[in-house]
Amino acid sequence: MTTHLTQASLMSVHHSVSDDDEEEEVGGAQRAELRLAISEDEEEAGPFSDLTALVMRYRHGYRRCCVLLCVGGVIVFTAAFLLAYGIFSGRYHCSQAEQGHEQQLGGAKAPSEGGAGLYLGELRLMMRKLLQDEDIHNTVSRVSRAAHPPGSSEGTALASEILQRFRDLQMDHTWTESLYATLQFPDRSQRSSLSLVDSAGWVSEQIPLNPSDYCPYSATGNATGGVVYANYGRPEDFKWLKREDVSVTGCVVVMRVGGGVSFAEKVWLAEKNGASGALIYPDPADVPQDPRRLGLNTHTAVSEHVHLGSGDPFTPGFPSFNHTQFPPIQSSGLPLIPALPITATVASKLLSQLTGPSCPRPWQGRLPYVRCVVGPEFSNGRRVQMSVQNVMKPILLNNIFSSLEGRVEPDQYIILGAQRDSLGPGAVKSGVGTAILLELARTFSAMVKKGFSPRRSLLFVSWDAGDFGNVGATEWLEGYLSMLHLKAVAYFSLDQAVMGDEILSAYTSPLLVDLLDAAIRQTRSPSGIYTWTKADLCVEHPKHAGQSIYSQAERDGGSWRIMKPLYLNSGAFSFTAFAGVPAMELRFTEERAYPFINTPLDSVSRLQEVLGGRLGVTGRSLGELVGEMVLRLAHDHILPLRITSYAQTVLQFSAQLNKHSAELQSRGLSPQWVFSARGDYSRAAETLQRAIDYSDLHEPTITRFYNTRIMKVEYYFLSQYVSAVETPFRHVIHGRGNHTLSALTEHLGLLTSDPGRFDESSFRRQLALFTWTLQGAANALNGDVWSIHNMHRFTH
Repeated sequence: MTTHLTQASLMSVHHSVSDDDEEEEVGGAQRAELRLAISEDEEEAGPFSDLTALVMRYRHGYRRCCVLLCVGGVIVFTAAFLLAYGIFSGRYHCSQAEQGHEQQLGGAKAPSEGGAGLYLGELRLMMRKLLQDEDIHNTVSRVSRAAHPPGSSEGTALASEILQRFRDLQMDHTWTESLYATLQFPDRSQRSSLSLVDSAGWVSEQIPLNPSDYCPYSATGNATGGVVYANYGRPEDFKWLKREDVSVTGCVVVMRVGGGVSFAEKVWLAEKNGASGALIYPDPADVPQDPRRLGLNTHTAVSEHVHLGSGDPFTPGFPSFNHTQFPPIQSSGLPLIPALPITATVASKLLSQLTGPSCPRPWQGRLPYVRCVVGPEFSNGRRVQMSVQNVMKPILLNNIFSSLEGRVEPDQYIILGAQRDSLGPGAVKSGVGTAILLELARTFSAMVKKGFSPRRSLLFVSWDAGDFGNVGATEWLEGYLSMLHLKAVAYFSLDQAVMGDEILSAYTSPLLVDLLDAAIRQTRSPSGIYTWTKADLCVEHPKHAGQSIYSQAERDGGSWRIMKPLYLNSGAFSFTAFAGVPAMELRFTEERAYPFINTPLDSVSRLQEVLGGRLGVTGRSLGELVGEMVLRLAHDHILPLRITSYAQTVLQFSAQLNKHSAELQSRGLSPQWVFSARGDYSRAAETLQRAIDYSDLHEPTITRFYNTRIMKVEYYFLSQYVSAVETPFRHVIHGRGNHTLSALTEHLGLLTSDPGRFDESSFRRQLALFTWTLQGAANALNGDVWSIHNMHRFTH
């Protein structure tokens, strides 16, 4: 009986528990009856009542446990799902903080192909951990411990050290390329001189000069005449002199360093205006010379080459490899007048004796005891006599290369380079660039060993003879010109990268503007985890702790102020203006100019004093910024270049043309063809960009097709209608010559400023050459000939 009743009670309870959902629906009366029945049986049931109560308590506890377990399970599952999503999705999307930016830069990203499958965010974090401050400082100290011009024992020893540094990194390929180039040095047997002569031509005073101060590629010989002060030697300065009837013809022109004009441009303009010689000095208003602060002393001159071009001036447009057996062809950029650098003390001595019209207020410098007049006569009737004695020498140059081969598109190169030589110690001129180059090479080499698999090849180059007009780099470009537009993705010059730590400037091709903007906008937290918040910084400003380069640029008026056009003496200029390769040169500077560049005082100790001891930190910041851009170019399926950028440049010129439309048409000149070509190019670029945005970028054939077209955009702007020998810088936007947009704009301005000098036939030719270069770029972007829809029609 006991056993039976127990089993029956347990079965009843088990049934009630299993049918819990049904029992929830019974009314309150049924529950009361159940409780009453149980209470009535308690006295009779004896031990069974205890068992029943225990089972009922177990039933209610089990229900609560089920509810708690269900809620806990939902919470755990939700947390696990979110964590997994954050880990696996965050890996890929860590660089999507600026999603609008990414769409402008060529579509969505994809993981790396091959290797360990690292994502872009992981690669950035790896790069930052590997970059080191100390190595940069140590390399600058080593490079700048003594002058190391091309061909010297110091220069040769440094080249051997850098070659060994590259070999120690065990990259895929390391090699050197040697060539002979004609360089100019002071004649040791006969020194250059400067003196004052009387009316009979007798030397009345010899002015002392430093024999090591000279302008490479100056004309040799003598010049005697009056002295004319021409401010910075800019075109507008010579125009002012002409308006004031101050003749430069036959005179020695004295000009200040700076003003946005290179030594070569100053001397060329002086020669063009009839001068017989040129003297260039650093004015205290431009180059700090306060003895109470860090600055140049008044007895130090600034030296710079005066060849209006780049490369070996005796092989213009073609390479000097293997001492090419061609008859020497002299570059049209070599000056025909002698030029000398002089100190502020010498300039003060000359300018203090001048008579003539007073100069404009903006021309007034800070030379002591000088009343600003332009000359050309001396108060005592004397004249200046200058003599330049330099000699040309064939010098063996060595460019040093090391590369990491790409795993998907190895025939596409991302090139980083820096000048190695210097006529002085060259802490800024060659030390900083070489140090950052070697540090980036070491960093990327280590990344490959840790799993980084670059899609495209990385090429690191140490150039020779940079102080003579980027000779080593230009000769290499000339030797590989026929293939570089098909292989070179972009070039980053590291020359003179650190001259301060306050202001960042980027001298760049417009195609790379979005790439740089994306790099300075990248965000990270101090721990290195990407969080996409405004407060967390990416490339930290080297001077302002806790602030990014981007936030500092925005505070100074906008990041667009960082972007500047390429200039003649830039290490990046020849790559774009001559070879048609997008190029950029980044630089940190101060509001107060670095005073020691191109002088014997350009030492690491003085650079450290200018930077407050932050040389390593500043070099690392700039290296990190360049590294960000290199990573994007080496990683992305589609090259992130802004192919529509030149449409805006041409649009601005079209607006100027439109202002003169009526006058041009009265002369039989129609600007309609330029408007049409600009429209064709703009449409072609936008069509290509849309096609890229809506394509399957994971398909290798498609990405290869689009990348080939993107890489050629810069090349399309090299004019095919001028000779590379006579006019090496053929780029119609960045180049030099009558075929360029700047020359066309200047000629157009004569319609209002000086109509008598407007040459209709010359302008017609300039307009035609520019228009057909632009139309050719539009046609090339369109792709196949059957895809080209222009407005040309055959008419009878």
